This record gives sequence, structure tokens and C-alpha cells, in this order.
Amino acid sequence: MSLITLARKINRPHSNGSMNKLQPKDQPVHDWYRFVLSFPPHLVDEYVKRFGLQDSQTLLDPFCGTGTTIVEAKMLGIPSIGIEAHPISHFASQVKVDWNISPDCLLEHAGEVADLATKKLEADGIEDEPFFHTNSGRKLKLQKLEPEKTKLLLKDSISPLPLHKTLVLIEALNQKHQEPYYRHERLALAKALVFSISNLRFGPEVGIGKLRSDAPVISAWLAEVKKMGHDLKNFQHYKGTKAVAYLADSRQLAPLLKPNTIDAVITSPPYPNEKDYTRTTRLESVLLGFINNHAELQSLKRSLVRSNTRTVYKDDDDDQWVANHPEIQRIATDIERRRLELGKTSGFERMYGRVTKLYFGGMSRHLAELRQILKPGAQLAYVVGDQASYLRIMIRTGQLLADIAKSLGYEVVNIDLFRTRLATATREQLREEVVVLRWPGK
Repeated sequence: MSLITLARKINRPHSNGSMNKLQPKDQPVHDWYRFVLSFPPHLVDEYVKRFGLQDSQTLLDPFCGTGTTIVEAKMLGIPSIGIEAHPISHFASQVKVDWNISPDCLLEHAGEVADLATKKLEADGIEDEPFFHTNSGRKLKLQKLEPEKTKLLLKDSISPLPLHKTLVLIEALNQKHQEPYYRHERLALAKALVFSISNLRFGPEVGIGKLRSDAPVISAWLAEVKKMGHDLKNFQHYKGTKAVAYLADSRQLAPLLKPNTIDAVITSPPYPNEKDYTRTTRLESVLLGFINNHAELQSLKRSLVRSNTRTVYKDDDDDQWVANHPEIQRIATDIERRRLELGKTSGFERMYGRVTKLYFGGMSRHLAELRQILKPGAQLAYVVGDQASYLRIMIRTGQLLADIAKSLGYEVVNIDLFRTRLATATREQLREEVVVLRWPGK
């Protein structure tokens, strides 16, 4: 499907939301675990074809999230590298491109884990899927998280009984720990936690929905493992294509990758808004041990491009990279002026102007660092979106990113319209675009 066709579809009823959803053909592997707002695999496919990438070249996604680009590249036979600073997302990316395990052995081992967890629950008089009576309302001695971990979660993210079942399943997974199945089994639990076991809802921000006193855990987890097994059987012939994911800061690429080794970049960095990606994935990050305390959470946030006020710290200095950019400075000034006019005084609102400068400064720092590892003639596609989250001051993210790239020596090939969406506060149509760049060399 061409980008022209994609753009035309935007004006059709209900097509806007579907643009960002997984098409049925894209669900295998991609749907093992993904962000609600992940960009769609078909967009990766579009730009791989447009760039004419071959199996002798290397594709990079420096903000790889849960692996959309590198998974799609593997399916297309294109070697790829992903960079991701968020540990649970990096973990998901790693697992989603690991197709070297036996599907039958994975299912067999998961069955053993399920049996062990079921016996542990039954010993306490708990059924995973009660048919004739319920577990709720009975006096049960339930496992809990440590207080420090509990403080990291949204209140009521998961009810006490499903939490107990989950902790019992994690115990069984650890007791039966066996490579190479352990990572896939843990990722299946991350997916089940978010969509089947917890009380979370997404709209698109994470929140708490209807509280469920009980929920199947072992069976929900097994269902996700079975999907993995089914997909692995269908994609065994692609497993030889190289795809790796590194846990790293996208603003510090030079120590990680060799100079002049990357032929293309397809990525979707965060947008400047108040979406805290560490909050969206908090439940599974805590329960699976990727974040254990506030210090680890802060360390994670410091490794991210500053796209929201909850990741800003006093000693941040990425804004220096855009100190002489007049349009970014104007936007930050307008945000601060609007804040004063409206009498907004909260700590977060006071940082709106600063986080705007830090975001574009971080992206400038990233693009500057990226130049060292790109081959001359490398082609790049950045999926970004307009924002009006900061007191309704419009931020044309794509145009500003293109301008920054040009100042760093990149050629701006085009800014393609991907889709439009309606801003809740302003009722304006916001553009999501693909900024297409070319690196000419030194």
C-alpha cells in the first residue's frame, strides 16, 4: 500500500483509528506484547520497500520500543538492530526476534510450569478457573508485593487474588527455570497481565477499569504461550535473519555501534506530551522484576529522551542543543506565557516550556550522534506527531525535527502524512507524519 493510499484512507469513516491497529496478517509475533500506541508494522514494510533495502544491508531502530521495526525486518529478511532504554520493552524486543526455540518443547515446558503452579494453588484451596464455587469471599492467606514495589504501582492495578496467583506462577517459572523457554514464558505473562489478569484499561492513557476480584491467571498465561508456539511454527524459515536489540540510550550510540555500518533507520520516537511510558508498563515491569524500587525507576527515566515532565531532572541539559533555535524557543516562551495567563501553578505545569526544549534538544543530540554510524546515502524515516498537550500551544513536531536534522547536515527528502487525529482539548486535526531524511556523508 502506497503512502498516497494511506493518506487517502484517513478521510474515510473510522479509518483513522484503524491506521494504528494491527491488521490480522500482522498479529503473529508482533502481538506477543506491544504498546497500545505502537506504530503499525505495515508502515515499516512500506519504507523498507521504498528505501529498496536488501538482505546485505542493516536497518536500525534507535527507539525500538517493543520491536515493531526489527520484527517486521526479520520477517522481510532484512538484518536489523534495535536500541531501547526501557528494560521491559527491550526485553520484549529481544524475545520477539528469538525464533530459535522448538515450539513443541516450549509448549511442553509451559505445561510443566502450569501443572506445578496449579498444584501450589490447589494446596491453598484456590482454583485458577473455579466452576462450581468462587475463590472470593473465603479467608485465604495471599502473597503480596513488598511495600516498596507496591508504591510503584497504580492503586488497584491488580486485585489481591489475581496478584497472589501471578506470584505463585512466577514462583513456578523460577523453580522450573529452563533456557531457552524462560524468556518467552515471562513475556507471555507480561502480555496476559496487561490484557487479561489486571484491572488496567487504556484509552489511550493507562488507568484503572472495573475491579475484578478474581481472574484466571495460569490459563490466560498458557493461552499466550500457545499463540507463541503457533507463530514460531510458521516463522522457523525466517530465523536465520540477524536481529538484535540493545539496552541503551538512543542519545549515546557511538560507543555501541561501529562507524559507517547502518544503511537505513525506521523508527517512532516519543512525542512531546505528558505520556509517561514508564507508567504505561509499570505493572509488568514491577512484577517481572525489571523495576524494583524508586531509585531504579529514576535511573530508567534518566536514560530516556525527555518527552514529558515526569522524566525531567534539575541537572538535565539537552536543551542546550536547541538554545539557538528560534522556533523552539518561541514555542517554549508561548507555553510559559499561556501558563501565567491561565494562572497554572503546579510543578508539572511550570515545566511545560522546559520539557519542550529538552525534548527537541534530546532529539538533536540523538541525530548528531547518529551521523557517526550511518553510511553515506543512508535513508531515514521518523514517525512523529503534532502535539498540543501543553496548554493548547501547537507543536509541529515533524517540521521542527526536519529543521533540526537539516541544521545537522541531513537532507530533508519529504514529510509524508501518515494519518490525522483529533486533539481532545483543541478539537484541531493533528498530523502524524513520517519525516524522511537522507544522510549524504561528511
